[in-house]
Amino acid sequence: MAVAFGTLAYARRLRQVGVPEEQAEVHAEALAAATETLATKQGLRELEYRLTVRLGAMLAVAVSAVAALVRLA
Repeated sequence: MAVAFGTLAYARRLRQVGVPEEQAEVHAEALAAATETLATKQGLRELEYRLTVRLGAMLAVAVSAVAALVRLA
């Protein structure tokens, strides 16, 4: 999930404090690119859920395999 970031507002704010326009735009673009890779709380919750389901499935398969091997022995 992406983090909302207003590049236009950020660049305006930089210009208000004296940063040249071209620099302000480059800073805003760089920060926007960096925020694309940030994890959000919801994204981490979704990842945790998927990992829990995957681990549960792997555990069920392992228990089934052991049970099958015990029956064969």
